[in-house]
Amino acid sequence: MDYVKLRNIKKILKEVNSWKDDMARLTDRQLQEKTAEFRERLAQGETLDDLLPEAFAVAREADKRVLGMFPYDVQVMGAIVMHQGNIAEMSTGEGKTLTATMPVYLNALTGQGAILVTTNEYLAKRDAE
Repeated sequence: MDYVKLRNIKKILKEVNSWKDDMARLTDRQLQEKTAEFRERLAQGETLDDLLPEAFAVAREADKRVLGMFPYDVQVMGAIVMHQGNIAEMSTGEGKTLTATMPVYLNALTGQGAILVTTNEYLAKRDAE
């Protein structure tokens, strides 16, 4: 990855992190209501890229509350890369599934659905069983 792309990803990461405390202060209901707010903002002309920092912060906080796991910065960076249509290569145990929660949530806001494909022999076998 070249320096300019990495610098841009780190800039977006900083924006995501800037929302952390705001999201932590929301009640569960207020956090859930963010989805309707984001859909309305999309209808008003904002883009997914406009919403990304705040939406990723919402997904991150939901991950913490529901799953008990708060995505690390490197996982957020992987999520940004995925949203941008690129492949994020991660080893087993690095949190691909947790990483994917953010771009899947963001892209599902359009109402067109979102599909995540992971080709991992271990997960395929585990999930099949």
